[in-house]
Amino acid sequence: MITSPLCSVEESIDTLLNDFLEQMTQQVEFNAGYSENLAFDYSRLWHFLRYNINNAGDPFIYDKFVKSHAKEFEQKSLQWFAQLYELQNHWGYVTTGGSEGNIYGLFLGRERYPDSVFYASKDSHYSIVKAARLLRIPYTPIDSQLNGEIDYEQLERELSAHRHQSAILNLNLGTTMKGAIDRIERVVDILKQVDITQFHLHCDAALGGMLLPFIDGAPKISFQDYPIGSIAVSGHKFIGSPIHFGIVLTRREYVQKIGKRIEYLGTDDTTITGSRCGLNALFLWYAIATRGQKFAREVATCLENAQYLRDRLQQIGYNPLLNDFSITVAFKKPPAKVCDKWQLAIEGNLAHVVVMQHISTQKINELIDDLLQAQA
Repeated sequence: MITSPLCSVEESIDTLLNDFLEQMTQQVEFNAGYSENLAFDYSRLWHFLRYNINNAGDPFIYDKFVKSHAKEFEQKSLQWFAQLYELQNHWGYVTTGGSEGNIYGLFLGRERYPDSVFYASKDSHYSIVKAARLLRIPYTPIDSQLNGEIDYEQLERELSAHRHQSAILNLNLGTTMKGAIDRIERVVDILKQVDITQFHLHCDAALGGMLLPFIDGAPKISFQDYPIGSIAVSGHKFIGSPIHFGIVLTRREYVQKIGKRIEYLGTDDTTITGSRCGLNALFLWYAIATRGQKFAREVATCLENAQYLRDRLQQIGYNPLLNDFSITVAFKKPPAKVCDKWQLAIEGNLAHVVVMQHISTQKINELIDDLLQAQA
């Protein structure tokens, strides 16, 4: 008899699954360190799990032979984001997440300007440097300010030193550890001052792309007002989903240098992954359709709770940092048992909590109680 390598004779599939379900339930209870909204409900879509929904190739070209796709839902979602960021004649697709969106944005920049130098702050997400390595783009790291925002003075010096080369720049609309925002308007002004006219601005807006548009007075994300080349947003962060996905958005004319016709599919190859999970597009559309009018309220609640956490941490001597327009609260690293229980993200002497929709004031009070007990 051939037994499954995934379970021993003593274990049944049901036992393994039940144990895993209990494990997941416990882990979710105290997930505070990572920017994942766990307050979601897609139960209405469960019956679609019986189908292989493949959004192969370009989302705006219906495949001749792959009929079981959800591209109409993908197009509706992309249109919503294009309106949010004031982008006409848009193009984009639903990605596997922010990292793929970042790789695609830099890929676009390199195809537009093959001789470019790439600039990004040291507080950028790890996928940014990885993308530069994959694409073999010369990378010039830029220091960050104490709050995590890019050092504009050093950026100007480096751009000036390479003024005769094109530039690809990554701007963080919410850094990973501190939630800092690189100001698009300041970078555009610097490019004008050093007289670099050939450049590609990519915005890593994994979390901030779903926060800034709903906050009064926040820096504007506008393809109309600024020469943004591309933007990447994560779907499983603020929006929330059991499946990791995101979107990348760009100006349609930039994609013309990338696409190639794939005859046996009857579509163009304009994405990185080729075959793409159509469920991602369906889940994203459903979230926007059912919660789109509530996003502003959700953002406001997260901001309020982040400020509450900051104030509580300040009271007990944890020196918190909360950037403007952010829901990421960084503070001095607590004892290991607290970090482990609450799954806090750690970098050096810093820890952080990302105050997503499932982080209530009650949950914050529980965390503060644990910190106080650890100090005793």
